[in-house]
Amino acid sequence: MSRFKKTKPVKNGNQPQLLAEIPLESNKYALSSTHPLKRYLEEMQKYPLLDPEEEFLLAMRLKEKGDMEAAKKLVTANLRLVVKIAFEYRSIYSNILDLIQEGNIGLMKAVSKFDPTKGARLGYYSSWWIRSYILKYILDNFRLVKVGTTQAQKKLFYHLLREKERLEAQGLLAGPKLLAERLDVKEKDVLEMTQRLSSDGSEVSLDTPLNHEGSSATYVDQLPDNTEQADETLARNELLGLLKDKLQEFQKQLSAKELKVLTERLLSDNPKTLQELANQYGLTRERARQIETKIIAKLREFLKHYL
Repeated sequence: MSRFKKTKPVKNGNQPQLLAEIPLESNKYALSSTHPLKRYLEEMQKYPLLDPEEEFLLAMRLKEKGDMEAAKKLVTANLRLVVKIAFEYRSIYSNILDLIQEGNIGLMKAVSKFDPTKGARLGYYSSWWIRSYILKYILDNFRLVKVGTTQAQKKLFYHLLREKERLEAQGLLAGPKLLAERLDVKEKDVLEMTQRLSSDGSEVSLDTPLNHEGSSATYVDQLPDNTEQADETLARNELLGLLKDKLQEFQKQLSAKELKVLTERLLSDNPKTLQELANQYGLTRERARQIETKIIAKLREFLKHYL
């Protein structure tokens, strides 16, 4: 006996009728027949939707036998859902095709992890994965410099503007302190994210003029000059030359382990890490660090006689 009653394919949020829900008729999305997005939408709708029984049988074939053809059918049948979710973020990130691409990766991840015996439809389960991949992509590409690197910043990126609008709709002054309390983050994080999300926080080319009258100076001219001074360069070169001349004499003062740490870590063009040295010579990482510190102290004492 079939696990499901015979049903017609449902038209719900999990399997949307795409063209009825996406505003392609607006000026922004009035696409030419050769536009990549329109061609993708037309190609995508060639793949049929699945009714619950078909979906369950395909998912079981994938789960039990690793059937890749079943996986392909599950993915293609839910491409419409990816597009629907991607269009929800069109006001934040304008390149819809990029969002669809990331959402499709999330969909494939969902299909690979889907367990049909849990009772949920694939569309419902995969929505979380699709949205997660799209949001991560937006977060990573919202600015040239990433705006969300901590949990607090990620929370603010997703919720700050929405919470501010909600408070103002209630007639409250949505200041940094109140926003920090409502979102359970530090006030300084709110101030930082507000700056980043504002137009003042957008990227500026270092070659942008400073707009001083009669001046051709740019922002790059304001950067500190970290170039080593000539006298510092001369002193460093003299010290390196002295060390090179006296290196063999210094090495005679070292034990076998100290000599290996000196040559393979301090003098090597491709120095090994402390952990690599520790593993190689049967030491703990802390012991390797102590040997390195001892060598440097010996070297300083040795060079005092020549400086």
